[in-house]
Amino acid sequence: MTYLNPFHRNPRVTNAPERHPRRARAATAGLLTLVAVLLSGCDSGPHNRAAVVLIDISGEYATEIEKARRVTSLLLGRLDPGDSIAVAFIDNTSYSDRNFIARVDFDHRPSVANDQKRAVRKELDAFLDRFSVPSAHSDLTGGILLARDFLERTRAADKQIFLLSDLDEDLKPELDRSGPLELDGIEVVAVNVIRRDRDNIDPAHYRQRVSHWQQRVQDDGGRWDMVNEIDRLQRLVAQR
Repeated sequence: MTYLNPFHRNPRVTNAPERHPRRARAATAGLLTLVAVLLSGCDSGPHNRAAVVLIDISGEYATEIEKARRVTSLLLGRLDPGDSIAVAFIDNTSYSDRNFIARVDFDHRPSVANDQKRAVRKELDAFLDRFSVPSAHSDLTGGILLARDFLERTRAADKQIFLLSDLDEDLKPELDRSGPLELDGIEVVAVNVIRRDRDNIDPAHYRQRVSHWQQRVQDDGGRWDMVNEIDRLQRLVAQR
């Protein structure tokens, strides 16, 4: 009778050792690194930018609307594929889709995005060319709310409103604009805030308008800046 040695290991039935343990460990480490990178990318959030140009076409400020072309061109020169822009006007009642002159989310393909930029310029040019009669009132609040809604829809990381106005709001009696602006994460840049005729009589009016809007924007969660020099505006746009 043949006795089996319990301490004898049969190489034919015992699991063979791994031939390349270092290679396996390296592959595992590489896979874990790839998963970490992918997870980190998911948590990084959006990096795109969105901007709205608001043009006041009321009263005395209507003579300044040509500057909207310059501001829009500056932005179009800095925005990248994947970014968003809208251009809208402020008149008697401004919280409406009819106030949009142009709005677009740029395609991620550069050639397509460039065509979209040219279309925005064309639509703005057409609007400025046919504009003739200033509005009797200026619904600044409605315009800012319209811009806010557009910016929130884009879910962009960097959101700005460029407000071309003398900041003199003149609402129609039936409009209710008493609610909050809710501007969390949005920067409002007042551009070319001109002095009205009455400011020459009492300069305090100008400072009061600027102070009022700065306070309102900041109280409602937004950031405020005012730029009356185009050169400074160029630097501000380029910094983004």
